Amino acid sequence: LDQSNHKWAMDLIKEVWISTKIVSKGKVHDTNELPGIIAIHKNHRVGLLIYNIVGDECEIVSLNSLKENVGIGTALLKESERISALKGCKRLWVVTTNDNIDALRFYQTKGFNIVAIHLDALEQSRRLKPEIPFLGSNDIEIRDEIELEKIL
Repeated sequence: LDQSNHKWAMDLIKEVWISTKIVSKGKVHDTNELPGIIAIHKNHRVGLLIYNIVGDECEIVSLNSLKENVGIGTALLKESERISALKGCKRLWVVTTNDNIDALRFYQTKGFNIVAIHLDALEQSRRLKPEIPFLGSNDIEIRDEIELEKIL
């Protein structure tokens, strides 16, 4: 990301995630240090995907669409699959929380399978990032991490 896109991306991450740090599976990701993909429509930035490649696996750290149900997330996901395959990744994976029903639906309709449920994982996550809220989407208590994967 160039400088203006990087600033926009980090501003969006801070707005959505409270800080540029995102926790998954007990690991803190500093999104400032990770690569990203920006979706642009009619010269406007409309979505962002931040990812992290380790070995032959790519983790989607964050996927944000500024307008739901118009294909932005799908386009970002397809581009992350393309990049992952080019870099030799065999697995694309993501972690979401138990309250995020929209994400669970989205990823499963895109060929991802639930491969693990990390019960009470948010206890540890909040030790690493105390600002994580206790109540999430649909007024559901945020407790567990759900790991989904797509084999490439």
